Amino acid sequence: MAVGDIMLGTNFPDNRLAPNDGAHLLDAMRPILQKADITFGNLEGVLMQGGVAAKKCKNPRSCYVFRSPPHYAHYLKTAGFDVLSLANNHARDFGEEGRSATMAALDHAGLRHSGRVGDVARWQVKGTSVALIAFAPFGGSHDLLDIPLAQKQVQQEAVKSDLVIVSIHAGAEGKDVMRIPFAHEMFYGEDRGDVVEFSRAVVDAGADLVIGHGPHVPRAMELYKKRLIAYSLGNFLTYQGIKISGNNGVAPILSVTLSATGVFKQGRIISARQYRPEGTRLDRKGKAAKIIARLSKQDFPNTPLIFAEKGVVKPQAQNQFK
Repeated sequence: MAVGDIMLGTNFPDNRLAPNDGAHLLDAMRPILQKADITFGNLEGVLMQGGVAAKKCKNPRSCYVFRSPPHYAHYLKTAGFDVLSLANNHARDFGEEGRSATMAALDHAGLRHSGRVGDVARWQVKGTSVALIAFAPFGGSHDLLDIPLAQKQVQQEAVKSDLVIVSIHAGAEGKDVMRIPFAHEMFYGEDRGDVVEFSRAVVDAGADLVIGHGPHVPRAMELYKKRLIAYSLGNFLTYQGIKISGNNGVAPILSVTLSATGVFKQGRIISARQYRPEGTRLDRKGKAAKIIARLSKQDFPNTPLIFAEKGVVKPQAQNQFK
């Protein structure tokens, strides 16, 4: 299972943590997230005590710095998470010292991570070796803008592991960027990459599943060479500091079943939504699934996926693959 951005509350520059220390925010999601063999999310901000904020912003209105208590890592572990991305524009809000502190907090909680150059999560799941490598167009992370290097890194992991999962934090941000532009995306002067070019390139290099996040809204999915690419899973649980109105509050949970060789077998988009201060709750109206199905048909009309009732996603018949 995979979700998008997670930030359980910040105590910088002032205390904006949830009531009851935020212990309840993931309660409703725990029975779902714990079912998977692998549960992934993108962790925004840092987990640390103290420190000096490193982020300097030209426009204070578009600048956000997030710091959560280190023990929040245990809330993520208890909720069912296994591995987290630390490749995003908030992973170094307190410099590399902050990312190091986050890695230490996750290690202490028994959570795997990838993000900093050289930091790749590798482990065994039911006799299958798995690697997860997280990319982003930001300093100190596996570089999403250098596609030949990314392909080489994925190829190296594919030699050593049965399954390779790639996380990408990429694309512009906001309610108006749900459609994929099929080009490099710029946001406040930053090159946020060409998500389609990158994703297809890493699948060509051996990736079996690509999980996107960063735009803060859901985006389309496609099936490329029998591998699933989810271009953005939006926000999953972002307590304060990030908008959750409208489609920014939609919180899809992507459940995917892969073969031992990485072929996409079936999936389901479980629809949820963020509420404050309650946390993330299931959405019986299924809005997230409907949005992703619609966007996928618009942006990838020829992709061999079937979007069925209750968020079910299936590959088309084998003879329809190209």
